[in-house]
Amino acid sequence: MGRHNKLRLSVAGLPLLSRMVETLLASRLQDIVVVLGHEAERLRPMLDGLAVTVAYNPSYRKGHMTSVYKGMEALPRPCDGVMVCLSDQPLLAPGDIDMLIDGFAGLGPGAVLVPFYRGTRGNPVILAHEHCQAMLKGDRKQGFKRFIDDNPGFVTAVEMASDHVVFDLDTPADYEALLARLGDT
Repeated sequence: MGRHNKLRLSVAGLPLLSRMVETLLASRLQDIVVVLGHEAERLRPMLDGLAVTVAYNPSYRKGHMTSVYKGMEALPRPCDGVMVCLSDQPLLAPGDIDMLIDGFAGLGPGAVLVPFYRGTRGNPVILAHEHCQAMLKGDRKQGFKRFIDDNPGFVTAVEMASDHVVFDLDTPADYEALLARLGDT
């Protein structure tokens, strides 16, 4: 996005970060950890009064997996699975999140759920809690793609009905396409 912090971009009248957190809070997720890095002091006020745990990642320049690990470390209690959400997916809706939760709930121990849309892998991904613990104790440079590729026996793909899981904001052109799609100017 160049010099703009995409988490502060307005989407349907809300900053992108606020929109994503409100989506998660409206779903059936139980504990939500928001990891802040770049411009954390400017983003933190957007989370005031929301029922989330906030973690700070001072190593954010080393890549997004450092934030994933910070989020895993900040989990307030043991759980069955951990959903790793990206904050730049403005089309995700509570129903999308709940559909993934339902899909994961029917899987066995050690499961990993990965959403797809028309053959394209998307996000958010859900990992059984034991995988998170193993990742925290092991190679911190291993990303989800590599973990998923190295452990196909754990992975269940779920085909989603919409492109919400594959649409994200990486460029100004993506943002313009989003605004046009939402009829937002």
